[in-house]
Order: sequence, then C-alpha cells, then structure tokens
Amino acid sequence: MNPATGKVITAVAAGSSKDVDVAVDVAKKAYKTSWGLKVPGTVRGKLLYKLAELLERDIDEFAALERKVYANAKAGDIRMSIEVFRYYAGWADKVQGKTIETNEDKLAYTRHEPYGVVGQIIPWNFPLMMLSWKFGPALATGNTIVLKPSEITPLTALRFADLVNEAGFPPGVVNIVNGYGSTVGQAIADHPLIEKVAFTGSTLVGRKILKASSESNLKVVTLELGGKSPTIIFDDADLEQAIKWAAYGIFTNMGQACTAGSRIFVQEGLYDKFLAKFTEIAKNLVAATGDPFVVGTQHGPQVSQIQFDRVMSYIESGRQDGATVHTGGTRHGEEGYFIQPTIFTNVKPEMKIMQEEIFGPVGVVGKFKTEEGEPSYCVSTL
Repeated sequence: MNPATGKVITAVAAGSSKDVDVAVDVAKKAYKTSWGLKVPGTVRGKLLYKLAELLERDIDEFAALERKVYANAKAGDIRMSIEVFRYYAGWADKVQGKTIETNEDKLAYTRHEPYGVVGQIIPWNFPLMMLSWKFGPALATGNTIVLKPSEITPLTALRFADLVNEAGFPPGVVNIVNGYGSTVGQAIADHPLIEKVAFTGSTLVGRKILKASSESNLKVVTLELGGKSPTIIFDDADLEQAIKWAAYGIFTNMGQACTAGSRIFVQEGLYDKFLAKFTEIAKNLVAATGDPFVVGTQHGPQVSQIQFDRVMSYIESGRQDGATVHTGGTRHGEEGYFIQPTIFTNVKPEMKIMQEEIFGPVGVVGKFKTEEGEPSYCVSTL
C-alpha cells in the first residue's frame, strides 16, 4: 500500500514454511561449497564493497521504495546503509583468532568460524537500514542468509536481491522469503538447520523466537526489541539543544522507532519555556506534512492503516485517562495515514500512554521538581 494515499502499489507473493525449507537447503549447500570458509575474507570484503557501490548508484530508487519522506530516506536511511556495508567490508579480512602461549609441548589457538545458515527477520520502520545491519556482519564473517522482510515493506529487500546478484555473490548465499510472521517467521525460528536468528521487532514476538529456539535446536538468538525511552531535561540544560534533540527523538520517522523518546521529563524551572518551543516545532511539522515526494515535506504518513489505527487508539486512550492534548491529536488530511505531531501534558505515570510503546508521533511531556524525585518516575514502565 502507498501510505500517503491508502492505495495499492502492487501485490507480492507470500511464502510458506516449505519455501523456508528450500531456502535453507540452498543456503546450506552454498555455505559448504561456495561461501563460508571456502571464500577468504578479502573476497567477501570486495563483494560487500561492490554492494555498497551498487546501492549508491541506485540511491534514488531505493529512497523511493522506502515509502517514507523521500529526502529523509535518501540522506538518512539509504546513505547510512551504504556506509554500513562499507564498514563491514573493511572487517571481512580481519576476523582473527589468537595463539595462546602455554609450553613447548603443545600449540593452543582459537579460531573464529561462521555459524553457517543464519535466519534474519526485520521490521518495517527502517526496511533497508535493518537489512544492512543484518546482512553486513553476517556476510562479512562468511554466513549464508535466509531473511524475511516485513510483509508491510517487502519491496526494498526484493530489489536489493538484484544488487546481490549483480555484485557477484554466489547463488544461495542470500535468500529472501516474503511472508507473514506466523508462517515464514515461525518457520525460520523453528528450523533445525538454522544456527542463529537475528530479530528486530516487538517484545512479544521476541519472546516467541526465544521459545522456538529453546524447543528446537537451541539456536543462538539476537534480539532488538521495543522500548519506552525517557528524555530527561534538567533546569541547567541548554534549552535550544534540548528542544532540538527531544523533537528529533520523538518525531523523526513519524515516531516509528524503537528508540523514540516518547516520554519527556522536564524539570519545573525549564518546563514552560521548553513546552512553548517544543509546541512550536510540532506545529511547524504539521505545516510541513504531506506528500513524501514533494520538496519541503518533513513529516509523512504512518506506514499502514493498522499502525495508523494503533496510534490513534493510544491518543484516544490518553484523552480518556485525563491527559491533555496540548497540540495535535488528530488525523491530517482526508487520505493516507497521516497523524499530526501530538503532545500530551498533565500526564500521570500509570497512564497507558506513559507505560506502553506508541510507535507514532506522540510525545508525552511530564514535569518533575528535583533530581531525587525523578528516577522512579522515568523507569516505571511495563
């Protein structure tokens, strides 16, 4: 779906557990015959450098496929993804063990080896950046990959597969299987031949992946999950810098980030000045909300109808619990999934908007008196 209009862009085939089986078999064969310890780090590094060059060549296309504010995606998401591949390209020939001194009768050493086939499951909020974070280290160290992109944002990963082929990676090293978490994601988490799973997403699903690992082959699991990060601003803070970074922390990417600073605690001596200028930034973003491809747009739509509804339900929850909608709190325009940057005040720690991750452009601003009274207020989340 195009989140700016709510209209269909295209249809993508959904995979199944059988497709995961095929992908794992191909990846296993590639690992044993044409990748892994069969290919030196210098070669892996050259291929990753080539991948970065191709991505830089096609930066405009990939920025468009991200389905967010085009200028931000090009300067941020895609540019940083290019740098990630270059970074890991430089590491590929520096994976080293150690020789350990013991005595003249024996030789003791350590050797770093790839896991083999690794599963990767990425979210929709930073499609290409998340892919680069998963692909870069896995390929640099000689692993083969079975990756599931989000069913909401599969286009970036599918187009990226073309670059993998063009760069010259052997067949089977990288495998991308579209589908839903309950089918393809579950199959990756359960598969006995996948040695490691890297997952970025919700805490709920992270628990399911850990459970699947414990009930299958005890595969290694790396999890990057949700958060409810506090931003804490004291009276002696640089006001302009505090406002700048607090606004960036909650409104960037339309608040769709696990590190979003959605709870902002301001000491009472600075609170009024902070709130006034913070509100001004939010209102300016409303004026700069619109078509992601138009020059000057700074604030785009939420990624989907489901996410739009979820964020709006949290805004309604805040109202029902007695918080004040200081600004925003409504849909922007008549089509697409746009939500005005929103600020809540007069909040209490037990409110749902203070406790749970909203994943939208909703900042909750609270006030505190002293440093001694602040910490428990900031960490009391579910």
